[in-house]
Amino acid sequence: MLSKSFELFLEDLQIDNRQDIETKFKSITKRLNTKYYGTNSDIDHAAMVGSIGRSTAIRNVSDLDMLFVLPQSVFNRFDNYESNGQKALLQEVKQEIKERYPHNSTIVRGDGQVVVVSFSNFEVEICPAFENKDGSFCYPDSNNGGSWKRTDPLVEIGESDYMISETNSNFKYVCQILRAWKNKIGVKMGGLLIDTLVHKFFHKNKKYFSITFDNYLELLIDLFGYLKGLDEEQKYWQAIGSKQHVYNKDKRFIKKAGKAYKKLKESNSNSDDLYIVLKELFGNNFPVVDSFKSNQLRYSTYYSPTEQFIENMFPVDIRYRLIIDCEIKQNGFRETMLKKLLRLKKPLLTNKELTFFIDYNEVEEKELSYEIYWKVKNQGEEAVKRGQLRGEIKKGGNKKIERTNFRGFHYVECYIIHNGICVARDFISVPIATHMAIRI
Repeated sequence: MLSKSFELFLEDLQIDNRQDIETKFKSITKRLNTKYYGTNSDIDHAAMVGSIGRSTAIRNVSDLDMLFVLPQSVFNRFDNYESNGQKALLQEVKQEIKERYPHNSTIVRGDGQVVVVSFSNFEVEICPAFENKDGSFCYPDSNNGGSWKRTDPLVEIGESDYMISETNSNFKYVCQILRAWKNKIGVKMGGLLIDTLVHKFFHKNKKYFSITFDNYLELLIDLFGYLKGLDEEQKYWQAIGSKQHVYNKDKRFIKKAGKAYKKLKESNSNSDDLYIVLKELFGNNFPVVDSFKSNQLRYSTYYSPTEQFIENMFPVDIRYRLIIDCEIKQNGFRETMLKKLLRLKKPLLTNKELTFFIDYNEVEEKELSYEIYWKVKNQGEEAVKRGQLRGEIKKGGNKKIERTNFRGFHYVECYIIHNGICVARDFISVPIATHMAIRI
């Protein structure tokens, strides 16, 4: 049953490394309490905020947002600096954390507004803050000469907790499903933006407050219908609870939501096509019913025994933007770009050389270390006959060269791995129907 698939999928999405997260949180808290309060407490003056604090994070979450509240005397000391006391504060906190983690395998850096501690497969972002009279907090921003900014994460956590209770956890589950979607399609979409939009969706569609998994397909169709109707020019939304500005950093999520809506709307809830679509939208780990796998011919045209999936190789938590494109050549001469061909709805013919390349990599722009992996996938009966379904994931460079060979479905996907985590991904389709699949 489809409802059972959703239930199993959401069970699999739950955080499975909470103990490790709490250990790191307490260790950092204890160090800062020793420095600024003269105590050994591993819980006082600190809070888990962000997606983990709002209980909407999913398995393989790659970062913990942590708030540590400092004494007012510390604020006075750095606020009296002639210039950029905010930067000096972050450097002091950074140095204290570095003394707690002196090993080269643990990297501590300052990132403008937070101190980032990079462990293997996980990062802790520490925001040193000061409590305001209204219960909100101010924190340092070292950019543009330095300033103090306001944040109110505890109100956001409170509203999230309220919604989880009022909707019998449906709010939490939908936030988690949307995170799985953005990780699968490779769009940069912050956790607070996701929770804010889901919050707005539920209040526009209160009929979903008390639904069961039997109604999740209908809910998702309406959710993506809501998302695709958003204004791409809107710069920000008012955050859940706090009403602070949440900015839209990547407009592509709205168009991609439209594609998801169309796929779900056109799929029949009792057909094999729906399970293919659900895997395409939410990842290969979305459970499928036995009836789909029993249809061996249909199943075999989509999935190869040797196919690999990035979520089975690395934790996936998309945090940066990646754009790939493809140059089409014949006999050494450039003809056009593949994305342009797709926009014009023209066919891709035989004997073409395809050079897939990275057009934009935000991870490189931020000067972070990274590795590049590529996946080439063919689908369809012709690919099965030729033994060319492919689907293996291989480490590579900025470019990947292929050639058109035979008719069928095809796509190429690129992944950026940073600190053992897939933090960016993008894919590009080769034209379908009369169009050609590729091989090395």
